[in-house]
Amino acid sequence: MSTQGQLLLARQPIFDRNQRVIAYELLYRSDELETLIRKDGDTGHSSAMIIEAYTSISDEGEVKRVPALLSLSSRVILEEQIPSLPKKQVLIEVSIADAPRETVARALKSLSHSGYRSALNLDTYKTEYDPLIRLTDIAKISVRGLDKNQIRQITNHIKTLKTTLMAAEIDDYNQLELCIECDFKLFQGNFLSKPRLVKGQKIKANHVALMQLIQELQKPTASPEKLEMMIIRDPALTYKLLRVVNSAAYSLVRKVESVAQAVVLLGLEQIKKWSTLIALDSHKEKPEELTRILLVRGRMCELIAMEMKLPNPSSYLIAGLMSGIHLLLDMEQETLLQQVPLGDEIMLGIQSHEGDIGKVLKQVMAYESGDWDNLPPDFDAGLYEIAYRESLKWTKESMQVMYENT
Repeated sequence: MSTQGQLLLARQPIFDRNQRVIAYELLYRSDELETLIRKDGDTGHSSAMIIEAYTSISDEGEVKRVPALLSLSSRVILEEQIPSLPKKQVLIEVSIADAPRETVARALKSLSHSGYRSALNLDTYKTEYDPLIRLTDIAKISVRGLDKNQIRQITNHIKTLKTTLMAAEIDDYNQLELCIECDFKLFQGNFLSKPRLVKGQKIKANHVALMQLIQELQKPTASPEKLEMMIIRDPALTYKLLRVVNSAAYSLVRKVESVAQAVVLLGLEQIKKWSTLIALDSHKEKPEELTRILLVRGRMCELIAMEMKLPNPSSYLIAGLMSGIHLLLDMEQETLLQQVPLGDEIMLGIQSHEGDIGKVLKQVMAYESGDWDNLPPDFDAGLYEIAYRESLKWTKESMQVMYENT
C-alpha cells in the first residue's frame, strides 16, 4: 500500500425520509480539495476519480453512484472557475458565512449558469437570507438546539421559496423524527451514532452464537471441525455461508455440502469476514448505511494494522466492527460488551481507546467523521487516506456479494 498523497477526505451521508443514502457530503481538510480541483484543469480526471471512489456504493446489492456534495468557497467559484466536473453527480455547497452576501449571490448565480445544482449552508435561518435561498436548490439549516415550534416556523416559511429543505446536525432519532414531521426532505447528522435504547434489551441467542464464533476465529487453535460445530447452531448463518461459498464469486468445480468443507475451502480469514458480514446484515430494520460505516471502519483498522506490521490485524477488524454493533442492537455499548466474549485487548481498545488497538480505532473514528483536529500531528495522512479509500471499495464489493447470495 503506497502512502503517497496527503489529501484527507471522508464522507458523511445525506438521507431521505426513509433513511436511504441519496448523497454524500465530502469532508476535507482546509483547501486541499479546492487545490486539487484547480490543478485538475479542464480534464476533471483526478477529481472525477475521487468523486467516483467516494460515492459508489452497494445499495441492497445494486452498485450505484450517488451525488457528491462539495463545499467550495465563493472565491474558487468566481475567480478560479470550476473544471468540468460531472454535473449530475455533483452538488456545490456555498456557505452564507463564506463571503459578503453579494458575493455569495454571484457565486450561486454562476453555478446555476454553469449547470450545477447548489446548496446554501445557512447554519441558522434569518428572513434576510430569503433572496439567497431563492437562488439555490437546497437550503441547509442546522436544527441543533431548535424546538418543534422553531423548526415548524422555518419550514412553513421556506417552503414558499420553492427550495428543498435539508436538516443538518441531527443528533438523535427523536430529532430526526421531528424534522421528518416538520417536512424537511433531506437529513444529515450523527443520529446513527446513538442507539434507540430498548429498556432491558438483551442479545438474542443467535447473535450470541455469532459473536462467540467471531471470538473463536481469533484463536490460533481454531479448527474447521470446531468452527462447524459453532456455525451449525445458527441455521441462517449455515445457509448463508454455504450460499456464499457456492456462488459464482468462488467458481468452484463442485458444490460444497458441509460447513467443514466451506471452512477449509474459504480459509479462516474468509470465514471470519463472511460471518461478520452476516452478523451485521441481520438487522434489516436499521439503515444500510450503518452497516457500511462499521464495515469501512473495521476494514480500515485492519489495513492500517497490516501496514504498520502490528500483530494480529484481524483483531483490529473485529474491534472496528464491534465498536458500533450496539447501535444495531439498540443497546448501550457497556451493556453489550458485558454480554459478548471479546479478548481483553479488543475490549480495552473499544471501551477506553487504550493500547495499539484503541489508538488505531480512535484515529480511524476521528478520520471517518472528518475531525481532523483530533488526529495527532505525526499520524500518517497518506496511509489513512488510502486505507479509507480501499475500505470503501472493499465494503461495496463485500455488500454486493452479500446481497447476491441472500
